[in-house]
Amino acid sequence: MDKLKRVLSGNEEDDEETNIISQFRDQTTLSWSTRVKCFIGCFIIGLLLTLLGSFALFLGGVKLFAVFYTLGNVVSIASTCFLVGPVNQFKKMFAATRAIATILVISSFILTLLAALLWKKPALALICIIIQSCAMTWYSISYIPYARDAVKKAVTACVV
Repeated sequence: MDKLKRVLSGNEEDDEETNIISQFRDQTTLSWSTRVKCFIGCFIIGLLLTLLGSFALFLGGVKLFAVFYTLGNVVSIASTCFLVGPVNQFKKMFAATRAIATILVISSFILTLLAALLWKKPALALICIIIQSCAMTWYSISYIPYARDAVKKAVTACVV
């Protein structure tokens, strides 16, 4: 009866398009266990890239260190897309509470790569990596309720 109503009202094509979209969505959706496995795998790859960059620093290659360290951080952040989805991840990244932290993180990624690869300034690349580490820490704790307030109070207590 519902199909007859849709045909008579001219909504039959909309229903077919909706079915195609829902079928596509069902085929491309990952199960929760698959999402967790992909998150863990991607996060481990990010950590390994960061460690590989650290080893490159000891071998004297600031350029390789900067590239691998930055790439490791990017992959680690991207791993959370498996848990919440890419659209939700971007919404959370640019929410009012952490938009500045996100911009700092992305800017530090870009500046680190520019300093290492384009400008070829190892000292500047190391400074950018320090900024990147601080920005990543601040960004990460923005996901823990009241953590930034606790860090602010601890730093204030240590400084004053």
